[in-house]
Amino acid sequence: MPSFRSLLLFALAFVALLLWQAWEQDYAPKPVPAPAQATANPAMPPVSSAEVPAATAVAAAAAPVAATTVPRVPEAMPPGAPAPTISITTDVLRLTIDTRGGSVVRADLLDYPADADKKHESVRLFDDAAPTYYVAQSGLVSAAGSGVAPDHQALFHAAQPAYVLAPGADELEVPLSWTGADGLKVTKTYTFTRGSYLIGTRQEIANGGSVTWIGNAYRQLQRVAPPAATGFNNPERYAYVGAAWYSPEHKFNKLAFDKFAKEPLAGDFAGGWVAMLQHYFFSAWIPDKSETDTYSSAVVEMAGAAPRYLVRSLSPSITVAPGQAHRVDAHLYIGPTLLGQLEAIGDAGIAKNLALTADYGMLTPIAQPMHWILLKLHALVRNWGLAIILLVLLIKLVMFKASEAQYRSGAKMKKLAPRLQALKERYGDDKQKLSAATMELYQKEKINPLGGCLPTLIQIPVFFALYYVLLESVELRQAPFFGWIQNLSAPDPYYILPLLNMAVMAGTSLFTPPSPGMDPTQQKMMRFMPIAFSVLFFVFPSGLVLYYAVNGGLGLLQQWIITRRMEAAEAKAAR
Repeated sequence: MPSFRSLLLFALAFVALLLWQAWEQDYAPKPVPAPAQATANPAMPPVSSAEVPAATAVAAAAAPVAATTVPRVPEAMPPGAPAPTISITTDVLRLTIDTRGGSVVRADLLDYPADADKKHESVRLFDDAAPTYYVAQSGLVSAAGSGVAPDHQALFHAAQPAYVLAPGADELEVPLSWTGADGLKVTKTYTFTRGSYLIGTRQEIANGGSVTWIGNAYRQLQRVAPPAATGFNNPERYAYVGAAWYSPEHKFNKLAFDKFAKEPLAGDFAGGWVAMLQHYFFSAWIPDKSETDTYSSAVVEMAGAAPRYLVRSLSPSITVAPGQAHRVDAHLYIGPTLLGQLEAIGDAGIAKNLALTADYGMLTPIAQPMHWILLKLHALVRNWGLAIILLVLLIKLVMFKASEAQYRSGAKMKKLAPRLQALKERYGDDKQKLSAATMELYQKEKINPLGGCLPTLIQIPVFFALYYVLLESVELRQAPFFGWIQNLSAPDPYYILPLLNMAVMAGTSLFTPPSPGMDPTQQKMMRFMPIAFSVLFFVFPSGLVLYYAVNGGLGLLQQWIITRRMEAAEAKAAR
């Protein structure tokens, strides 16, 4: 960008973004524990606190539903004795299911190392350890007089302790069974598909008793808030962590942990889902799209421990007559925010807009297409760094005419600098006459002083969108480029790219004319400020610095060529 004002505008905008993100992280309201011994709304299923003795549940009010048709999820009850666990291993997941409730209590993502230096350790998304508690639960609750049904504390039976997706097999089923004293039998089955993080679930209810069973199915995600990320250059510091939900009417919404008590989720709708998001990864319960569920959120107070945050969907009332059976289907997603897979889930009619869990904020309309283009470019070159460079070339081609006009305007302004300085000396402190004379000179030379700003203004949202793409796109997580850059989502370890970018900015300053009316000291400051702001790039993801260094380098080359051509044309005309 040849204009210092444009560089300054960009730099100030980006600093404002960083300051806002830092303020949100450091000074935004923290989760406030809900009042102890609060009473759950009788119109919604209260939160179970069975896992911890003396726990109390604080539930949000749901949409009005007749209390006689919505049974309660069990409240405080003695914690169940430890139960056997089942291990499930597919090509992408390693899960642990607790037979106490049939809940998914641990989940390792096998294709994603926890750390670039520890390739043998996978990212663990679910964990039932108290400090990192994060689980997916499901169950059934019975209406009054309908007997007992298995909730997420009931003890299920599994035929074997471990299941592995066999080589060559595309699907794996893991059934868990429960039988009540009154003849009600429930089979909870998890279905895994090769290469997929989407898990099919079904609860099959067979009534072998003599009384009609009436109740509801529920699914819930429950977790503690993770410790706040630290470090100015840590991408997780600026990523959203919390709950989210989607409905066809209200679209995608986030529910931060500190908003659970103030702005609880409450409503009935079909075609929705609830999720827990964190940097690069998330989990979501997705009911059948034809099922109108009651959605709610709650804060679960834990005695002597951190509160847990819960989002839940509750199915409509289910009636199973004696001798009859009924099946309830849902899906559970546990994995990365891979837009290709998430869009395929939408195309299959399972869940709409699950791709919005890749949180690009208000720049989503720009960031998602940019991410899509990056995916296509990566499919061609098989290297994310090269894909970023090709993206720069594409943007340069699209912006070529506008950039050419910008650089020509800058070259003309540079040529006019002595005449503008002469006007300043002539009119002195008479601002009105100086302004009129300056505008007359611009008109005579056919120069639009604002013409060079348009490409910059267009590139600012593109730059910010790419920032969020690199921040949130799991495909670029720990992705190598060449040589010393083995992680495009982390800062350059040797600061080579930031130094190259600083050199490009310094070179750009040589072609930038001083603004009219500036004294020499101001001119020096304006020349120095873009280079000073380039220091910020030392803590940016190297993929972003690569984009901007290549973009600036190509712009500098284009600017140099245009300036030389104009000088040659003027020299030829003067002969």
